Amino acid sequence: MTRPHYMTPDIEDTLPLFRRTDPVTSKAAAASVKTFAGEHHAAILDALSHGPAGASGIAARCGLLGHQVNKRLGELARAGRIVETGRVVMSASGRGEREWRCV
Repeated sequence: MTRPHYMTPDIEDTLPLFRRTDPVTSKAAAASVKTFAGEHHAAILDALSHGPAGASGIAARCGLLGHQVNKRLGELARAGRIVETGRVVMSASGRGEREWRCV
């Protein structure tokens, strides 16, 4: 199978998509993740290439929803593509959130 250009195999191939005990709906949802996760990873990395930001700042830069960004940040961090800066920045809702940067 040929991967689309936006896929990041070092991340997608290791995603824990579901547990054996999960309901069939969770398994179906997990199967669909690979159709958009790579696009989300690419959008987040592009947003962070313009400078560090928190999840809501990243979302604003790349047009994703905050929860979509939050789902992908851990994956990108585990893959060594992004790291926390150690700073806390204000979110769109006025709460503190971790700031991230590309490696």
